[in-house]
Amino acid sequence: MGHQALLIPRLILITDRSRIEGERFFEVVDAALAGGVDAALVREKDMTSAKLLSFCARIRTLTNKHHAKLIVHSQADVAKAVGADGVHVAAAAIDEIPLIRQWLNDSNILLSASCHNEEELAAASSHGADFALLSPVFPTGSHPGAPHLGANRFHEIAKHSPMPVIGLGGISVENRSEIADFGAAVIGAILDASDPEAAARLLSASSR
Repeated sequence: MGHQALLIPRLILITDRSRIEGERFFEVVDAALAGGVDAALVREKDMTSAKLLSFCARIRTLTNKHHAKLIVHSQADVAKAVGADGVHVAAAAIDEIPLIRQWLNDSNILLSASCHNEEELAAASSHGADFALLSPVFPTGSHPGAPHLGANRFHEIAKHSPMPVIGLGGISVENRSEIADFGAAVIGAILDASDPEAAARLLSASSR
């Protein structure tokens, strides 16, 4: 199955419910989608399945409103239940992609994987992933002091990737243009912004 290049998002917002209280969180996601985010990736590892299901259902309503995609991290069952457009797996679960695809039994659902180097990209591609999040591009607040690829190394790896690549890690309005040829996935650049819609607009404007 060929990679569905046209369906690959350009700007992904990864959720982090811990950053914003209550209803305001959904208002921020709504604003981000209005500003140009074309996929929301739900990654809420501490939620029970029931909580995650209702959370994803609410995000699904917002993504539908803005004609954007919903991707669910790891929980293929929840993704299926809310009619999500994709399932994302951690690097450690790349070998589970064929089983997830078989279980979902829907060729329209995108499968993506977190990758950090050429080996993981090759593995994800050979297991049938549609695209990868390659990280960390820049230093990140979530992993202070951890090594990062930098824009040059990111380009080098991404250019030779067997499948489409989206950058993740420390991407901001200020440095987005350094990887303008590739899609971007962000957390803080939008969730911590004083104006999430404007931040999303700037992030999507500096991609090609």
